[in-house]
Order: sequence, then structure tokens, then C-alpha cells
Amino acid sequence: MVNFANDLPTIGITMGDAAGIGPEIVLRSLAGSRSAGFNTLIIGDGEHLRSVASQFDVGEVLDRENVAFDDLANLTEGFDLGTDNAVSGRASAEYIERSVALWREGQIDAIATAPISKKAIALGGYDFPGHTEFLAHLTDTKRFAMSFFAGSLRVVLLSTHLPLKKAIELVKAEKLVDLITFADEQLTRLLRHKPRIAVAGLNPHASEGGLFGSEEASEIIPAVDICRGLGITVSGPYSPDTVFLRCSNGEFDAVIALYHDQATIPVKSMSFNSGVNVTLGLPLIRTSVDHGTAFEIAGKGVAECSSMTAAIELAAKLVSGS
Repeated sequence: MVNFANDLPTIGITMGDAAGIGPEIVLRSLAGSRSAGFNTLIIGDGEHLRSVASQFDVGEVLDRENVAFDDLANLTEGFDLGTDNAVSGRASAEYIERSVALWREGQIDAIATAPISKKAIALGGYDFPGHTEFLAHLTDTKRFAMSFFAGSLRVVLLSTHLPLKKAIELVKAEKLVDLITFADEQLTRLLRHKPRIAVAGLNPHASEGGLFGSEEASEIIPAVDICRGLGITVSGPYSPDTVFLRCSNGEFDAVIALYHDQATIPVKSMSFNSGVNVTLGLPLIRTSVDHGTAFEIAGKGVAECSSMTAAIELAAKLVSGS
């Protein structure tokens, strides 16, 4: 058990796939942060972390009073940087399992995750398409949703990694009512106030009164009306080319996006280095970078760590309610 000499919240940080940029961006994020508002517990392989810290001259991070690491010592075989492989894939999955166990034990208050490779964890024997589904399995969570926080822009996704044709087929009133009510519940819990929710249209200009499509009239407006009747502060559909900027400017607290790229294009365009993936519905707070393992630059010392920094700081902010 890790005992910090203070009563501040502790953020568990999984170091991600060791063959990618995860260990580097975790250490660089902590090196660039002097926050005294929370503790951090890095969950990973101690020897590899020390090696990366030495390589990039950030070893002092591991000696700070508010930084500790939980050493699984599970990189016992060799592996090549920049590759999908069973060794680092299995190890990265074990960090996730360990993080949930630490949360259950009360040793950490939230989890910030560095990137993993879906292919690598599969090679390591884990059958999950990604972090979200893995964490849902570990916490017995049946209902969850992907969202992105980028400052005042918060986006909740109706669907994630699907062909666009299939994503459009899911734009149904019943599914929207379910997501809007779920987003209202979860954002109220995280933000600690009732959110103002906007719903993006599906078609150009939200169909402009039916000129460019029928989904707004047949599916989206009825869903919004039902949710308003339930006491939810929701409105729309709004033109997709303006609603995300309106949210970023403070008019709304969150936007319901109807498919993956409708959400991620504005988030990454406006906040590429500071967007954070937040899983709604888990019993614990989990944040993550909004990018992948970047195998092509692993070990080169050029990885951008801003999203990792934002994920750690947002986790701490959500825990404290600030």
C-alpha cells in the first residue's frame, strides 16, 4: 500500500503500451507539472519506467513526494519498440486490471490511462476492442458512453467506431432519448450541476426544415421533446457546423454528437493537444489521452504530452469537484 504524506486525492496513471509513447508522455507530463493539488501513482513496470526516465532526463519525477509507482515487473521478455507484440500488449492490459483493483481497495481515486494498442492486447490474450470495453467488463458496467472533454467543449457520442452508413442507421429517437437521459445523469454527477445539453443535427444545417433530410423531423426533434418533458435542459437539433463552437464559447455544457467523426473533428481541430477522453457510466472516474500509441515515434523523444497532462489534471479536477 502506498502512503502519501498528505490527504490529497490520488490519481492512478497506467503507463500504457511500453512499445509506444505511453511511458514517455506519462513521465514528461509529470515533469512539466508542479501541481501540489493531487498525488499520482504510476502503474507499470518499474525497470522500464526508470529506463525511460533516464533516457529523457526526467528521473527526478520518480523521487517526488507526491509521485509513486506500483511496479508490476511484468515486462520479463524482450520486445521491440514501435511494434504490436504480445509482451507489451499483455503487460498494458495487466496495468488496467491493477488500476481497477487499486481503486476498489481505495488506494486511488481516479484513473488516467496512457494509450494501448487494441491489436497488442489481443496478441497478449485479451479480447477487448479497447480501454472502454475492458474497464466496463472489470467494473461490471453495462451502460457506458464515450465522451470528450476539451475545456468548455464536451461531446458525448451516440456511436463510436462504425462505418458511417451504420452510424446513420442508429440515429433513432429511442436511442437518442436513452443517450440524452444518460448524459444528463452522468454529466450532473461529474460537473456537479445540471448541464445544458445541445443535440447536433445529422444533415447539413440540421436539414433546414426538411430540405436536406428527414432525420431531424422524424427522430431527433421527437427525442428532444421527450427529454424536455422529463425535465432535462436539452435543445436542438442545431447545425453541426456551428453547435460545437457555440458549446466551446459557453452557450452549452455539452453536445450530443451523432457519429464518431462529427465529435472528434471539432474536438481535435479546436483542442488537438488538450482533448481528453472521458468514459461516462463507469463507477470510477476514468480519463485518457485522445490519441493512440504513436508507434512510429516511440523512443524518439518527440512525443507531445499535452493530452496526457490534460487527462491527469482533469481526473484530479473531477475528483475534487473544482
